[in-house]
Amino acid sequence: VQLQASGGGLVQPGGSLRLSCVASGIIFSDNIMGWYRQAPGKERELIGTITTDDTAYYDSVKGRFIISRDNAKNTVYLQMYSLKPEDTAVYYCNAPKYWVGTIIGTKYNWGQGTQVTISS
Repeated sequence: VQLQASGGGLVQPGGSLRLSCVASGIIFSDNIMGWYRQAPGKERELIGTITTDDTAYYDSVKGRFIISRDNAKNTVYLQMYSLKPEDTAVYYCNAPKYWVGTIIGTKYNWGQGTQVTISS
């Protein structure tokens, strides 16, 4: 299994960025996918998920980030708007692991993340 995120960079506050994450070695369409991020000195956190036809976002990014997917390309996207310095982090994708409706971890090993830096 490989999960490779890309598209990061240095952006000014208020700017936008679109990240991509290509998955290989899995049946992509069968998986709920999630975007995660890890800021310096902090634990990695889940920021949003996407099923076949629904998305969910955590409060920190709700209204600013949009997750989409293209099953034909085994790719999940993260469109980020109104970026803030606190969005600075390494961004990853993975498939959340659920147990009785609760996320208890991730299904796959972490792949390559992509660095997003928000600074003027």
